[in-house]
Amino acid sequence: MIKSSRFELARKIADAVLYEGYLLYPYRASSSKNQIRWQFGVLTPPSWSDLGSGEPSASQTECIIEPGDNATLHIKVRFLHVRAKILEQAIGDFSNNFVEVPSLTVDGETLLTWDNADEQEIDVTLPLSEIIGGQQVVPFELSGSCDSEPLLDASGECVGRTAHRQWPVSARIRLSAEEIEGPYGIVRLRARVENASAWSEPGATRVDALRHSLIAAHVLLSLDDGKFISLLDYPEWAKHAVASCENIHTFPVLVGDEDQRDLLLSSPLILYDYPKIAPESQGDLYDAMEIDEILLLRTMTLTDDEKQEARATDRRAAAIVDRADAMPAEMMDRLHGAVRYLREVTGGATPEPEMERLPWWDPGVDTSVSPDTDSVVVDGIDVARGSTVRLRPGVRRADAQDMFLIGRIATVEAVMTDLEDKQYLAVTLLDDPGADLRKAHGRFLYFAPEEVEPLEGSL
Repeated sequence: MIKSSRFELARKIADAVLYEGYLLYPYRASSSKNQIRWQFGVLTPPSWSDLGSGEPSASQTECIIEPGDNATLHIKVRFLHVRAKILEQAIGDFSNNFVEVPSLTVDGETLLTWDNADEQEIDVTLPLSEIIGGQQVVPFELSGSCDSEPLLDASGECVGRTAHRQWPVSARIRLSAEEIEGPYGIVRLRARVENASAWSEPGATRVDALRHSLIAAHVLLSLDDGKFISLLDYPEWAKHAVASCENIHTFPVLVGDEDQRDLLLSSPLILYDYPKIAPESQGDLYDAMEIDEILLLRTMTLTDDEKQEARATDRRAAAIVDRADAMPAEMMDRLHGAVRYLREVTGGATPEPEMERLPWWDPGVDTSVSPDTDSVVVDGIDVARGSTVRLRPGVRRADAQDMFLIGRIATVEAVMTDLEDKQYLAVTLLDDPGADLRKAHGRFLYFAPEEVEPLEGSL
């Protein structure tokens, strides 16, 4: 198994992937959003996928490894297995005569049918040498189950029952690896997760197919005596090896502590290396990552009836509503206005302290660039803050409104540098009556240097 201490570094991220889209605001079963379930990482039975449903029956992860002599691979496949909550109402005087209903009220409490899910994890550990030049297939089975409990009214009479049912799922993991030619001794690893269920049902719906599917499927890979190479930030010598990787319906990123390279998360969601959960977050919301404030505020606006329905839908929905109702003001304040910096301080000249600075720029954050003093040469002329330019939007721009900016005169407010060290000009239009307001809020139009014509004598 993956060493627990190592895996714990990635568990919060992996759990966010597992439950992303599990339940959507407004967290009620009657909401149209929540009647189309399980948006991410769904691996359906082949019969359903082959119908052209658009949902695959398999996902594939490929990554590059720098192995040691005794490299050992740990794989953890994680997913959700749908469990249906079915309500049945008692008919007549016989306790064994029931009919399925969408909802049932017992002593003033309304119960709703709903498909929730159980977490599943499949662990595989093997020496990397066992699959180099070959393949190992690891099949696994999820058994079906059905249990029920009576629903009694205040007098003790059985008015119905709740049934919890799961359907069997067959799946497998295919593991293979091959050495890549060259002096670096690196290996390309492939981990393929396949739904192998033979289930097929004429006239079946997507809801039926999902009950035989792996939901939110993702893979954690860990190495003893070896390191993974990032597929996003790789050394130049690994460029061709990285380009040879074929990732299908999932993509691997490094997780754990910064610069740790022995743990990968291959996710159906788009992530960067070393993703982290916002420390301000007070719990899962399932609807999207890092928009806790707006979701909690919206949850607070639900009516009492809507909150009651949300609580009746799912225990996780009930926890969200309860957390929103009990959220103190100081905790909500922590969710508002948190700032993340994408670049580390790398050194460089700091502008003179007496110089006027743009109100939104803090040179103490990153001294390697200075938007209010940096310049760029355009047609042999230095263009910097205060320069006047004529706009010439490029033909590759996607915004059709840029056509209205052709030939307009603008003032350069800053020379910005992105994470790839490309420079852009932040400008305000000379004839824009709201230019001062935009400048105060740091709202500008952005152009590449080749998209402007400097007007000489403007500095």
